[in-house]
Amino acid sequence: MCKTVRQYSKGVIPERDMEKLREIAEDYRKVKNYVYARYGSIGSLSKLYPGYTVQNEMTASGLRSDLEMPSVYFYLAVFDALGDIKAQWSRTKSKILELVGKHEGLSPEEKHYLRFLMKVNNAFEAVLNEKEIRLPKELQKKQEELASLVDTEKLHRYLCRQARKYHEKQHTSAADGFALSEKAYRYGDHGIYISIKEKRKRVFVPLTDNNEYKRQLYIRLYPDEGKLEVRAPVDVAVKSHKDYTNVVGIAMGYHTMLTTDQGHRYGEELGRYQTEYAEWMRRQTGIYNRNRKDNPGREKYEARKRRYTSQLHSYINQELNRFLREEKPEVVYMAKLPKPYGGGVSRKINHSVSMWQRGYIRRRLELKCSQQSVEMAEVFGKGISSTCSSCGAKGVKADGIFRCPLCGYESEEKVNTARNVKKRGTEDESA
Repeated sequence: MCKTVRQYSKGVIPERDMEKLREIAEDYRKVKNYVYARYGSIGSLSKLYPGYTVQNEMTASGLRSDLEMPSVYFYLAVFDALGDIKAQWSRTKSKILELVGKHEGLSPEEKHYLRFLMKVNNAFEAVLNEKEIRLPKELQKKQEELASLVDTEKLHRYLCRQARKYHEKQHTSAADGFALSEKAYRYGDHGIYISIKEKRKRVFVPLTDNNEYKRQLYIRLYPDEGKLEVRAPVDVAVKSHKDYTNVVGIAMGYHTMLTTDQGHRYGEELGRYQTEYAEWMRRQTGIYNRNRKDNPGREKYEARKRRYTSQLHSYINQELNRFLREEKPEVVYMAKLPKPYGGGVSRKINHSVSMWQRGYIRRRLELKCSQQSVEMAEVFGKGISSTCSSCGAKGVKADGIFRCPLCGYESEEKVNTARNVKKRGTEDESA
């Protein structure tokens, strides 16, 4: 497995050195925006995979010479932007697939044909650019078979409309970081030497630790604080535990992070952390809106926000580690998380719920389970908190307690939910 570790600069970076690093970040931004503008549209779809055409064209463009930018940064910026463009096309396709699935006016045959077009890159690109679809023999045969059942002209127009409507050409105004290859840096003297635009010269930045990495790194700059952050991808060995044999159902909550089917609680301070964070955000938003005409700076606000987020995430990770260490699970079952909905009881409540780190918690739990060879599985979540885990009847929830009027079972609401999660997971496996 691979994860990202972070290193931090020690002390304040001299303004002159920070300016040299910011110059690289600004050029990096310009290159990315050039790639976004030139290759982010429909006409460049055929050039995105594997990307060497773009690399050759960018070399011939003369942009690197104009910027006097070292190649160790220039080509990383190109492929960084290409990755963003590919990700944007993936989001566009996902959106169109969602719309196709919900479209009541399309027949099953029409939906099948549209899904085929979006799955096969050459077909998708040909339709959007109004070209003849030419595919390898087997795929061509399949396309012709599906096309014979539908009005292809109508469906091609529909696909083009949706792509134009939902595909976004990207642009970045942030010049706050850049990637660098192994040739662009070296560790030494309790810090890191980073290549700059001047030939054979590097900026030295002391670090808070003495770890050294031989990977492509990413430098994130915080010029207002005179600091930087080094992000390094590292390989992590997957561990296996012979004593991890338990099957655990969990329920996630806003105030208590995780509750198990046995009633064990992890992250009981989560609600306090999140409420404090939400209250501070709400106050700051009000202050900023009242003083917007005076154009107040946001540097202190952003720094404080990072501290709150870092503190919250540290607590979440600490409690997830404790959960795995104490529960020793072989399998962890959890309910599928519903999509967050807009609107609600009040602005104050909505603001607090928007701070809920449930997506982050789920991602971190999934990662940590993978690292420890623990299986993590989701179960169908509809009605899971209102169903009695003892008899299956519909119960009543009040003040955090679940009561079943049929069999008399009574427990904490989250415990009942976790028991249902485990029950659904194990029943699905035995079915």
